Amino acid sequence: MRRRMKRRDFIKTGIGAGMAGIAAGCRTGQKTVDYPQLDQALQKPLLHFESLTHPVTVESIELLKYRGVHFLCARSSEGHFGISVPNGKIEHLYPILFHLVVPYFIGKDARTLESLIEGVYVYQSNYKMSSLALWCPVAWVEFALLDLLGRAVNRHVSDLFGGQVRSEIPIYVASGNRDTTAEKEVNILKKLIQETGAKAVKFKVGGRMSKDADSMAGRSERLIELSRKELGSGVAIQADANGSYGVSKAVEIGKRLEAIDAHLFEEPCPFDWLDETKRVADTLDIFVSGGEQESSEHRFRWMVRNRAVQVVQPDLHYYGGFIRSTRVARMAAEAGMAVTPHISGGDIGYADMANFCSYTPNIGRFHEFKGGTEKTGDLFDPPLRVRDGMLNVPKGPGMGIARAEEMLRKAKKLY
Repeated sequence: MRRRMKRRDFIKTGIGAGMAGIAAGCRTGQKTVDYPQLDQALQKPLLHFESLTHPVTVESIELLKYRGVHFLCARSSEGHFGISVPNGKIEHLYPILFHLVVPYFIGKDARTLESLIEGVYVYQSNYKMSSLALWCPVAWVEFALLDLLGRAVNRHVSDLFGGQVRSEIPIYVASGNRDTTAEKEVNILKKLIQETGAKAVKFKVGGRMSKDADSMAGRSERLIELSRKELGSGVAIQADANGSYGVSKAVEIGKRLEAIDAHLFEEPCPFDWLDETKRVADTLDIFVSGGEQESSEHRFRWMVRNRAVQVVQPDLHYYGGFIRSTRVARMAAEAGMAVTPHISGGDIGYADMANFCSYTPNIGRFHEFKGGTEKTGDLFDPPLRVRDGMLNVPKGPGMGIARAEEMLRKAKKLY
């Protein structure tokens, strides 16, 4: 195995500085930032609606179902429409969506979406339930309104955020298993690589929020060792602990990952153990990432300022949509850090990720692909496919769903 250059030494070399370094997954472009800098990044306007000179009034938002897929349809008084596809939490959260979120948006001008995302947080004291239970419904409404606005001006959503910077997204594959042996898991990853051409994988370590316990004795250690041996040096390896470890055990597992020249260690400690996560990140030379469960912009601000992680991971649904996640990405960019959105998007989560990454300059090296194109890829313009480890970005207006009229015509209204 080639000699690993430690990240502290790498930073000193100046190789790959700036955004090129971020895109490659290195730390060279990282810099110290203070809170006023981050606050400036947060306050900059995000959305561009210069050609929309008249109000776009939200008239209705409905929940429908088509070919087994739930989706929202937002309509404006001016005749525009937009759709979004919730993640699986819709089964549990539709009362919050329709009792506490949707009513706030009805009658509002969709062009003021940035301020509406702030306002719904306070509406009906929604801040008292600030977590994915609130922010998922907000994200679903935001996605539908972004789609509506994009259709209104016949532009892809990336143009609303300043313009597209890439048309393909590098993906990694993952099985999500913890009940497999190390040998079986490696074979599963090999198959996924063969099917997609992915240049990176992610596997689970630990037992998930398990206080240092493994899902089965010795599995994590064996999987780390076996993965590099079986997958070869050309595959980037990532491991996700889902908050399994305290500091000492996280460092031990992190060192094992460093020994095989792994790329990234995700959520080593419980998601709200920010100080402990920072201690792990400060100790290791491997990238540490986190943020998929985070719901607070202020805590992300702390994470970036204090380098609790090196890669931030807002979930596009759990965190409340593109607007809030883009603000996190902008803070990260100020610090020379990468953003790799976490994916919980159900039937089209891969498309949400592709759309977000299409306009975000400082994305990480690889992005999660859980499959789904065989079921819903044909809904987009052009159809979404993974080839040679790259996922194409939709080109159609809004979120790029091309068969929206068919969906609306054939869908069953649920709410």
